[in-house]
Amino acid sequence: MKKVVFISIFILILATSLVKNSTKEIEDKIFMVNENIRPLKSELGDVLLEYNYLTSPEKLTQYQNQYFEKNLIKIDITKIKKLIEMNTQIKISDYIEKTNNE
Repeated sequence: MKKVVFISIFILILATSLVKNSTKEIEDKIFMVNENIRPLKSELGDVLLEYNYLTSPEKLTQYQNQYFEKNLIKIDITKIKKLIEMNTQIKISDYIEKTNNE
């Protein structure tokens, strides 16, 4: 009878230590994942802020009227040109490459 009680207590202690070790490993993994997510959350917040406030020319015009004295104008992005200096020559090309669908 004493052997049965001793063995059952030993098995319970062993099971408890195994559960504690596996729980500790899981907690460590969760901590690492949370640490990896923290800078991503910060970056997401910055990107969402930028997206929400600079998504449209109308918003920019509204902010221009609010904060700037000079008038800003809207332009078509396809009309913007890019200057590339090659040796002594300057090459002018479209800033946004046109695709076959346009």
